[in-house]
Amino acid sequence: MIRSLRLPLAGWLFALLLTLPLAFPQTAFATRLSDDDKAPTATARKKVVVLRGRASWYGIQHQGLPTSSGERFDRNKYTAAHKTLPFNTRLRVTNPQNGKSVVVRVTDRGPFRHQRILDLAEIAARPLGIIQQGAISVVAEVVPETTPLGPTDAPEDLAEILNDTIDPEMPSLATTETSVPTTLPASTAAYVVQTGTFGSALNAQNQLTKIQSINSKLVVTVTPETMNGKVLNRVVVGQFANRKAAEAVRRQLQLRGITGLVRQIQVPIEPAAHAVAAGR
Repeated sequence: MIRSLRLPLAGWLFALLLTLPLAFPQTAFATRLSDDDKAPTATARKKVVVLRGRASWYGIQHQGLPTSSGERFDRNKYTAAHKTLPFNTRLRVTNPQNGKSVVVRVTDRGPFRHQRILDLAEIAARPLGIIQQGAISVVAEVVPETTPLGPTDAPEDLAEILNDTIDPEMPSLATTETSVPTTLPASTAAYVVQTGTFGSALNAQNQLTKIQSINSKLVVTVTPETMNGKVLNRVVVGQFANRKAAEAVRRQLQLRGITGLVRQIQVPIEPAAHAVAAGR
């Protein structure tokens, strides 16, 4: 009699054990999955190298000169100078004031004054408003090397980027680029004639036109610079290989009513240097 009662009891206990996982562990297991395998939120943004600071530009005075990477500078290409980023790094540079952005490629070293972080080629500086102001505050992000160069949309998360801190690993990026030279190219003295500084861009352009009517072979540029919050437009003639050639042009212009002064500048040494000769 006792044996016949024990068998049903053992069967009942076995059946109970089979039903327990269905009642409790599945819920616990589902909870573990949701804790450990959470999908990233839609607002999560991949960390990028972010630069913030002043950007300026360079143009016709450097046209054709070799950059630090060895390429010839072309003011009509979307390139930029930075002190340390590897050559060919691409940056999306944005002016937060007007919401305009351009993508540029680093091909040169600089700028080396006024705590500026970037020098943009003339064509890249125009949509950002740098040509008119001389220098502006920008935000720049490192973007993939496949990103097309030229004007582009501003980042959708611009406000978030503006609040980012600069990536502390940014200086080490330069060590991964084997083509970065250990020394900057040698430079040599050249001379220009500065004929005027104008608050009005129109007045500066009028003087440029007058100088070219005197001697159409002279290279004349208007270079905007910002000093104490005011934009000044400098009219500059040349580069000349020596001071004597620059003085000859200065005297030629003075005879036609345009006074000026000779300034010495530093330019990279070209493999086959060719400076503008006076009156040529």
